Amino acid sequence: MKLHELTPSEGSRFSRRRIGRGDSSGQGKTSGRGQKGQKARGKVRVGFEGGQMPLYRRIPKRGFTNINRKEYAVVNLDGLNRFDDGAEVTPESLKEAGLVKKSSAVKVLGNGKLNKKLTVKASKFSATAVAAIEAAGGKTEVI
Repeated sequence: MKLHELTPSEGSRFSRRRIGRGDSSGQGKTSGRGQKGQKARGKVRVGFEGGQMPLYRRIPKRGFTNINRKEYAVVNLDGLNRFDDGAEVTPESLKEAGLVKKSSAVKVLGNGKLNKKLTVKASKFSATAVAAIEAAGGKTEVI
């Protein structure tokens, strides 16, 4: 097959509708807008209900955005197995290993099984993660 022989798949391309080009086009006369009224004559913004209180204003407001929220990158125990036995695991080393995207705040969770003795430094630990790391002979350090 050559470049000039490429064609789009059958049914994947459509020509645009030419509206208001005579009755025989199927989109003539009212151009697919029905008859009379505000919607036929001009623009009506999204959510406008003709003067009735719109739905987005009838429903009560709920919740807020906490400006002090801190996002933690999550690492599970089974991800820590890729480090060498006796290694020191820091947020920077986790970033280099590709386990987290940013090396800022890291929380270690207890999913999986840890087979190596590691010294893990992170912002937060779950109770199960601390127990598993210490059971494997390692240490945890909150930074």
